[in-house]
Amino acid sequence: MHEYMSTARAWGLSCPGFPEEVSRARRWTRDILRGSPLAEDAELIVSELSANAILHTASGQEYGRFHLAVAVSAQVVAISVTDDGGTATTPKVEHQDDDAEHGRGLGMVSAIAHRVVVHDSDQGHTVTAELYADAVRGGHPC
Repeated sequence: MHEYMSTARAWGLSCPGFPEEVSRARRWTRDILRGSPLAEDAELIVSELSANAILHTASGQEYGRFHLAVAVSAQVVAISVTDDGGTATTPKVEHQDDDAEHGRGLGMVSAIAHRVVVHDSDQGHTVTAELYADAVRGGHPC
């Protein structure tokens, strides 16, 4: 990611809903963000959101898919994962005990990202996590 980038660039990837596709999505994100100080956080976010799509929605069922978008500007990296829906509940941050084995993924994403937004549609859910280039985690851009 070049520091003098003046326009946003966006990439998209559609993956079958197989668990091994999470590592593919992670590598794809790492390649896009190579050299960025936000790359490791973005990679972790992609892992969590992709795994959630496969585990908790129709994306993990036969013929299911999840869709990943990465948008990059000089100020923001935005990561969006859209699932195939099939659940009546919207993804939300749950406060789990420290020893809980499940239910902490979106909470972890919220702790890493500067902003997390969930959108629902008839086709599924989209979770977008934003990382700001010049901000302290949990704060606002400087």
